[in-house]
Amino acid sequence: MSGPGTWNVDGSHTAAGVRRTTWGALRARRRALGRLAAWSAVEALPALLGGVLVARAVDGGFLAGRFGTGLAWLAGLGAAVLVGAAATGQVYRSLGAVVEPFRDELADRVVRAALHEATRSGGRADSATVARLTHQVEVVRDTFGGLVLVVRGFLFTAGAALLGLLALAPPLAAAVAAPLLVGLVVFAASLPAMAAHQRAQVTAGERLGRAAASALAGHRDVVACGAQERVVSDVDRRVTAQADAERTLARMAALRSLSLGVGGWLPVVVLVLAAPWLVRQGLSAGAVLGALVYVTTGLQPALHAVVQGVGGGGLRYAVTLGRILRTSASPGPQPGGASSDTADVEGRPPRPPDAPPAGVAASPVAAVPAHRSAARADGAQAATDLADRTRAATGPTPAAAGGDGDLPAVALRGLTFRYGPHARPVLADLTLTVAAGEHLAVVGPSGAGKSTLAALIAGLVPAESGTVHLAGVPVAGTPPDALARLRVLVPQEAYVRSGSVGDNLRYLHPGADDATVLAAVHALGAGALVARLGGLDADVDPAALSAGERQLVAAVRAYLAPAPLVILDEATCHLDPTMEAIVERAFARRPGTLVVIAHRISSATRAGRVLVFDGGRPLVGTHDDLLTRSCTYRELVGHWAEAPPARVPIGRP
Repeated sequence: MSGPGTWNVDGSHTAAGVRRTTWGALRARRRALGRLAAWSAVEALPALLGGVLVARAVDGGFLAGRFGTGLAWLAGLGAAVLVGAAATGQVYRSLGAVVEPFRDELADRVVRAALHEATRSGGRADSATVARLTHQVEVVRDTFGGLVLVVRGFLFTAGAALLGLLALAPPLAAAVAAPLLVGLVVFAASLPAMAAHQRAQVTAGERLGRAAASALAGHRDVVACGAQERVVSDVDRRVTAQADAERTLARMAALRSLSLGVGGWLPVVVLVLAAPWLVRQGLSAGAVLGALVYVTTGLQPALHAVVQGVGGGGLRYAVTLGRILRTSASPGPQPGGASSDTADVEGRPPRPPDAPPAGVAASPVAAVPAHRSAARADGAQAATDLADRTRAATGPTPAAAGGDGDLPAVALRGLTFRYGPHARPVLADLTLTVAAGEHLAVVGPSGAGKSTLAALIAGLVPAESGTVHLAGVPVAGTPPDALARLRVLVPQEAYVRSGSVGDNLRYLHPGADDATVLAAVHALGAGALVARLGGLDADVDPAALSAGERQLVAAVRAYLAPAPLVILDEATCHLDPTMEAIVERAFARRPGTLVVIAHRISSATRAGRVLVFDGGRPLVGTHDDLLTRSCTYRELVGHWAEAPPARVPIGRP
């Protein structure tokens, strides 16, 4: 892969993105950084004065027999320590002004990218967004704050200690600075390798997680195909790779220890060994002791903090921020001009009602989140009036506009689909035609492939082989906004968003007037619900609605959609049988075609034709016809019947 922000093998582009983002965050808060630097300078007073004051206390006080003078110099050091401690509190306050806005910017970036991905054409909701918000952003926040703190501390503390050494005795400053510089060079040279191994460790862990999750999710197919040994071998290989990456990363810690040894402890050794020679050269004992104070209380802790901070938290910061930048890159225009905010199926958040997708001006309906349930008017006249209003408002349906009334609403040819290359086919060479205006129910045991068929018809998943046509239009290759004008899919879990009742109901038909919406409400038996909520202009709290009430809202929304084909995928499962019948009869009277993935067998008795998944080959026929032809259908009828079926005497047909 290439381009800014992508994750190359060497991580170079991601590293560049991390550097740009980090420097941008720091430049944007120059004033806060200025305050932080000012308080850091005050905090470094003990590091600046410590060695000099100790040298004065020893040479001019204790060694000279003036204990009061020596104590006075030490009291001055104590005062400097108190001032530095007071400044430390201000340092942390100033640090918050740098770190917290950066955290907010990252959270905003992650949320925007997740919403874009979930609502763009062909996009999907990404559950990893929660991990990025709750874990990765916080890791970046903490490590960014830690980096600023330790780098700032090293610069001011080490700088103050070197200045103090220079004031105390220039030869001592040179003797200490040389090994310190060597230690820093060793550490800086090892950072790229450390970062690469940190990325390798993270990547190995992710690959192991994916391999294990795939093996667990597909364990039935693995066993059925006899692939246990191969899958176990693959997971074992991932475990080994992850363990190797962890061991390599642990070995890299030795380089940090080398840097600390050279830069932090070697100056102490140099001072101790050179002390006799330095005294013979005229350097006082107080100056040597002061130099040791500068090294042990200033330089050494500062170097230790920066090496551990950058080598540990800094690497986590770079890797984690790199992953956030890679997964939340700024969204660009979608291929083919499709609107990125258009949802193509109920159940996904759509664009606001007042902003219909491009290219859908006459019929501003891109599928939106919602799910099934509804209650249709018991009167057929209400449905007829509503259909007339809808046709007047939206114009002819796509099928009618094409001028060919003989085109089937749904045409499946040789359709095959499986959930993995070695899995058993869910559908195998299925051919089916659903005429325009027909009412088809799909029944079968749980897991037989009913919802998969609904997803294939709606164009949500691609078929392994075969074709799907809606009103003569091939589903494969058709843009989502065009598919939204042909069909509306209402899945099992209903989506209701915050806002007014009317806005929720108009999701798929933003231009519908109040009269049209209310006609749909009464046709589907949702009048009592809308009245209880306070009318079309009342705000709705999605969490306050029951599952059945959300399905009613979703059903009205789908009923209002101009799409000629409605697919109800167990969309009334939370309604009682009476309300389910009202809803399905309302959709059956609605102009267009209805495909119902049945939750109860009563849905099949209301349909003109029934498709039953009977073992390997689905069968199509009427309710009465399938009772004689399909054992599976007879068992489903007996299982779903609301009253026990009458016993047939033995020997009778």
